[in-house]
Amino acid sequence: MAQRRDDLHYNWFWLLTWTTYGSWLPGDDRGSTGIIHDQSGEQLARNEIGDPLIEPSNALRDFSQEAMKGDEVRLHREQARVLLTQFHCTSGVRRWRLLAVAIMANHIHLVVNVHGDPEPEDILRDFKSYGSGALNLQWGRRDSDTWWTESGSKRKLDSDNSVIGAIQYVIDQKYPLVIWTRECGMIVPAADSMPGDA
Repeated sequence: MAQRRDDLHYNWFWLLTWTTYGSWLPGDDRGSTGIIHDQSGEQLARNEIGDPLIEPSNALRDFSQEAMKGDEVRLHREQARVLLTQFHCTSGVRRWRLLAVAIMANHIHLVVNVHGDPEPEDILRDFKSYGSGALNLQWGRRDSDTWWTESGSKRKLDSDNSVIGAIQYVIDQKYPLVIWTRECGMIVPAADSMPGDA
């Protein structure tokens, strides 16, 4: 699983999470993260560890829904397989190590080990961007011109226990289209275990 910390003094582990376009709008009843604007128009980022959630708001959710440029994205199993392949390719090109991936219909979790200390937004951007390219190639561009919401969660894992915990969190996801771990390979749940909403 995770290598010894002293062998990886120049490496960092990250748990990355992002949602599909339109699947978790600002103002959602579950609370939400992302980038919003206050009443004066100033941009507020609410997507880092410790940031307060954007509180539920019917007005904000309705405004966000009206501003959408296309339909909500719901991934299916074949798209999940294409994404998993692309995540491996992206990791290979960047010389990163994937440790675990869970792809659900409306969000993705990924645990990755990276060399050096690149900006976490750059790591997230690469996975999302190359993933979009692979999906566009097979299913065409979306009306919204994106498969994903803006940005996502980037959690640095600073101990072996946090890496192990993050991998277990990925494995334990409800209703995955596909799960992959470095130790076990690809795990595809039975089709009848997947409800309409994940």
